[in-house]
Amino acid sequence: MAWNIPGKNDNGSDRGSGNNGQNPWPPKRKRPSGGGGGFDRIGQGLRDIFGGGSGAGGNPLRWVAIAAALWLVFNCFVLVGEQQRGVVLRFGEVARIMQPGPNFKMPWPIESVQKVEATQIRRFERTMPVLTRDENIVNVSFNVQFRVSDPELFLFGTRDAEAMLQQVAQSVVREQIGRADLDAALNARGPLSVAASTALQASLEAYRTGLTVTEVNLQDARPPEEVKPAFDEVNSAQQMNEQLINRARAYAAQVVPEARGAAARTRTESEGYKTAVVARATGDAERFSLLVDEYRNAPEVTRKRLWLETVQQVLADNRKIVGGDGRQLIYVPMAGQGAGGTPSQPLLTPEVLSPTVTAEDPRPAATRNTPRPTRGQGGNP
Repeated sequence: MAWNIPGKNDNGSDRGSGNNGQNPWPPKRKRPSGGGGGFDRIGQGLRDIFGGGSGAGGNPLRWVAIAAALWLVFNCFVLVGEQQRGVVLRFGEVARIMQPGPNFKMPWPIESVQKVEATQIRRFERTMPVLTRDENIVNVSFNVQFRVSDPELFLFGTRDAEAMLQQVAQSVVREQIGRADLDAALNARGPLSVAASTALQASLEAYRTGLTVTEVNLQDARPPEEVKPAFDEVNSAQQMNEQLINRARAYAAQVVPEARGAAARTRTESEGYKTAVVARATGDAERFSLLVDEYRNAPEVTRKRLWLETVQQVLADNRKIVGGDGRQLIYVPMAGQGAGGTPSQPLLTPEVLSPTVTAEDPRPAATRNTPRPTRGQGGNP
């Protein structure tokens, strides 16, 4: 076909400038070089870069520009996770802290981002031998839970914050156990854990680690295996001691109230006895005073009345009555009582039971009827 032969018409003749020799596809028309202004030149440059150039593959700078644009987009966009914080470095210096979510930054090498797990709870565990205050060795197992509170200090406050925490935690546990005795280290580790947590947090803040301690647990404290039997015997003795102390306290709680009640009762009885004795003594003193006054007024009558009352009291307590001259003996079956159980009248008169008291007797009334002491019983030989 004539269309397949370049430069020929349908009839095989050469293409000319007329209708018989013209190319069916007109040539492209070029834009004038001086028209369009500066925007046209910029647009033409972009078209040349992104595929407007000659050749089958186009301009290779186009792919370089596309790659650079994509790199800028992905390098400037930063996605920070929910548990993360982003530390933005501008030429190596901390510029700001990125919060969770999408963020943008300037391209590298102007700015770079280091992500830190800020809300994640981290754990450190260790078992080590520790010397107590009373020079006993125990194996202490402890764990520390912590998190990052300041990402900037965590990255740049110290060289290795986690290694620093491990060293400080061991030092703090040794210090707290070293201040306690063996019994506290084995059985009372709660206060030691609180004190260790406080001291550890203070040390971490002093070293600028950016870490916050959430919990310190002294999980276990046990003696070394070589001396474990001796420690078991000590624990058994302590338990027996506590058991005996509890029994003694229970016995004291039972006995002490009883003793206090008996003491109160005895005190009350003593007070009553004291009151009775004082009242009796007061009454006897008043009675003696009254008798002295009566004796001064009527000595003979008063003397005889006192003698009769004394004899009546003696007869009420004795079954045998001896007369004053030593020769009369009267047996009384029931002294001081009659047949019906009522007090009877004196059976003897003063004239029968005692010698006649004369006015010439110079002895006092209390010593007139006193028998004369015999030889060897306190009198003169």
